[in-house]
Amino acid sequence: MQNKFGFEVTSSLGDPRYARTGIISTPHGQIKTPAFIPVATKATIKALTPEQIGDTGAQALLANAYHLYLQPGEDVMVKAGGLGKFMNWDKPTFTDSGGFQVLSLGSGYKKVISMDQSSASNAPKNTRRAKVDDDGVDFRSVIDGSLHRFTPERSMEIQWAIGADICFAFDELTSLADSYQYQVKALDRTHRWAVRCLDHFGYLRDLNQAKDYQALFAVLQGANYQNLRVETAKFLGSMDFDGYGIGGAIEKSQLGEIIGWVNTELPADKPKHLLGISEPDDIFEAIAQGVDTFDCVSPTRVARNGAVYLPTGRINLVRARYREDFSRLDSDCRCYTCQNYTRAYLHHLLRAKERLAATLLSIHNETFIIGLVDSVRESIERGDFEAYRSEWLGRYYRGIV
Repeated sequence: MQNKFGFEVTSSLGDPRYARTGIISTPHGQIKTPAFIPVATKATIKALTPEQIGDTGAQALLANAYHLYLQPGEDVMVKAGGLGKFMNWDKPTFTDSGGFQVLSLGSGYKKVISMDQSSASNAPKNTRRAKVDDDGVDFRSVIDGSLHRFTPERSMEIQWAIGADICFAFDELTSLADSYQYQVKALDRTHRWAVRCLDHFGYLRDLNQAKDYQALFAVLQGANYQNLRVETAKFLGSMDFDGYGIGGAIEKSQLGEIIGWVNTELPADKPKHLLGISEPDDIFEAIAQGVDTFDCVSPTRVARNGAVYLPTGRINLVRARYREDFSRLDSDCRCYTCQNYTRAYLHHLLRAKERLAATLLSIHNETFIIGLVDSVRESIERGDFEAYRSEWLGRYYRGIV
């Protein structure tokens, strides 16, 4: 096996742990960072072809190990030659561990409910579809209710079979509804699982050394507690992971603070990925605190409901005011949608509930967020990140209607 994974910091505003640019190298190409990674949950971006998402400027995609395990199954992924070949995507790929979906979908029918059995916010026992223990998690499929079990080793095997360039260790999801005592218990479990993931992934690498190198990132939990976040950063940062994912329950108002806590402790020469973030103010704050890549389903999810990102704020094209607005969505945008269609036409598609609306608006939203992160990267290289951040966010949040 040839190790074609690497990370290099190419510029920063001073301390290389924060507000930096870099290059992640994988067997399927490089990712210039910071970078937004669109989410292809089931080996597809909803309503878009891989070619269309490629045209948005996406450098990589993130797929979901839980959903691909359930359908079509890891055996199909192996026979197809891996995730990239299966979906006709020749750039880098990520897969999450399935830990978030196993616990969030299992704890309360798609609601992120406390896994603490004593919590008042816990889902009723007869509706719960997941049960965690020290060895792993039993859960029922969201497709047919069948019973399954994920352990750290099983998650590694599934991701290994899917064949993504970057995989994530299996962790226990907690929510803000969980007590501090349960956060401590879950973090200890996540640490023990991280050791098992690293050991088993190493075993799988040794088993098939001819296969392209797959990187393994640890996942940092700890909710909003500084001592827990620092503890996990020190523990996982001392291990031989290829990079780190910052996850778990994070209060939006504390986002930058929490990222700062962990990135102060994590190795500066390894990439950091923030799970589930895409709003512009969060993007700027995450990058300022040293995040290199991040993913989120939000750009396509809000697009399907008519919400569109523009430089002057987010608008909703379902509103009646756009019925006879024959201007382009954004005259300065390079995307296919803005170059070819009017707001009135897009409004019509949404009102008529035509599927084309989701495609055209998703193309624009993904292009917008990817382009925003690209421009932030350029501002770091120029050395005027803070000025650019102030100007950009001032314009955007003044204009939201």
